[in-house]
Amino acid sequence: MSQTVLTMLKDGQHYMKTWPMRKELYSFFPECRVVAATKFAVKTMPPAAMVTCLLLIQNLGTDYIPQTIAMALFFLSLPIQGLLWLGHRSEQYLPPQLNSWYQDVHSKMRSHGCHLAAVKTKPKYKELAQLLKTAFNDLDNALTKHWFS
Repeated sequence: MSQTVLTMLKDGQHYMKTWPMRKELYSFFPECRVVAATKFAVKTMPPAAMVTCLLLIQNLGTDYIPQTIAMALFFLSLPIQGLLWLGHRSEQYLPPQLNSWYQDVHSKMRSHGCHLAAVKTKPKYKELAQLLKTAFNDLDNALTKHWFS
């Protein structure tokens, strides 16, 4: 299951958009924290890299161009690292315990009349993200609350 870097970046962006950012999920899944950090890094790291470059060149001069470039590349790599992690995670299969929970949630949502894709026998995290997003968007909060208590 080898992926190219570009595929992982695209999968990471899609997974970041799909994952529901709900307070109920923060204690169960690291995705919530990674998505929040990645969104923050996408907004702030390019300007931080530019400010760092300008300040270092202004204060230290052109003798420190290699160090300046290295620091800028570090700042620019932070959002890419988050997207790569998310892209890799989205393609991983769910562990057995989480797989059974996925099956249970899927069957409960079907019984409440949600229109879902067919249940997967070996779901990945991206299928879990889509299922949770549908659950939080379509179902009442009272129904989803007991899944996380």
